[in-house]
Amino acid sequence: MTDFDSDPSPSGDFDVAPVRLTVDLAALSDNWREMQRRSGRVRTAAVVKADAYGLGIEDCGTAFYEAGARDFFVAVAQEGVTLRSYAPDARIYVLSGIWPGQEQMFFENDLVPVLASEEQLAFWMSVVSEHGDHPCALQVDTGFNRLGLSFEDALALAGDVSRPAGFSPVLVLSHLHSGDNPASPLNRQQLELFQQVSAAFEGIESSLSASAGIFLGPEYHFDLTRPGIALYGGESVGGMMPLKPVVKAEARVIQVRDAAAGGTVSYGATHQLSRESRLAIVSAGYADGYLRSLSGSGVPIRTGGSSGAFGFIAGHRVPVIGRVTMDLTIFDVTDVPASDIRTGDYIELFGPNMPLDDVARAAGTIGYELLTGLGLRYERRYIYPE
Repeated sequence: MTDFDSDPSPSGDFDVAPVRLTVDLAALSDNWREMQRRSGRVRTAAVVKADAYGLGIEDCGTAFYEAGARDFFVAVAQEGVTLRSYAPDARIYVLSGIWPGQEQMFFENDLVPVLASEEQLAFWMSVVSEHGDHPCALQVDTGFNRLGLSFEDALALAGDVSRPAGFSPVLVLSHLHSGDNPASPLNRQQLELFQQVSAAFEGIESSLSASAGIFLGPEYHFDLTRPGIALYGGESVGGMMPLKPVVKAEARVIQVRDAAAGGTVSYGATHQLSRESRLAIVSAGYADGYLRSLSGSGVPIRTGGSSGAFGFIAGHRVPVIGRVTMDLTIFDVTDVPASDIRTGDYIELFGPNMPLDDVARAAGTIGYELLTGLGLRYERRYIYPE
């Protein structure tokens, strides 16, 4: 059960922090188990790139490992080095591959480079010729036009009997570009191409599906699934309810002030008050990843008709008014009883009462960006499984 209030005695720093995060590692572990269940009989990895989507690779990696994950994906080698201490016997794949000068780092930390270009492949061939066998993975492009060997080059490599004996890929993978739209016919096109790649690399495990692909069904699962955003409580498929919420972001109320009807609010005077109002000034802004596009007004960069974000305090949804600034945001708390809110209280920016993706949509973006853009000023509290 997710419980963001299970620790009634947080640290002193947490209790007075200007901005703070509560990360429910029990919910995180439950979400991994749920994605494992949905993956059926195949293994389920955990994607912990970008500092575990902004929530902390050390604590999140430990939670996934203790839940049973033994395959992990990171973006860059240094993330893999950090993770190794917390997942001692796991297989850690580095999605950006390997560069000259990183050989020792990969060998000493038993990291698996994901080779995604002819240049990386040629370099890796020379590395294993000199240093001996070490596992690698191959990424194949099936329509994303991002990273990966071309479909034709991958098939040619599979049939190349002259490749070095020490070249021993343990995984072939690709990535769906429209998995979040189950109705897209392009998912089937990518699947059929990848089925050919998988068959060509007979005896080597295959992986196609991240979070969204898992929901497309068993055909897309192959040998290993790679959930990411779903583990952290974000939406992976449009219109589908996410799994358990994992993170709550809060900001402290610095001041509650009265403001007269007709007055203006924040930079540019883009919001004019239509009534006698009470305003809560809170200590979070775009330097904390609370995006400027969440402003209640005055941000032409936002499209789609959103009126801006809301926060949650004392049982009420309260709107952002005026522009979000670097360190401060202003909420209209006129409809919250005066006795229910005071200086020093905390307002929920996103969390169990303000769903991550609802807030992201208000900014014209996605939950991934809010999580990975969290600033350095957040004091963190982790709720561990019992």
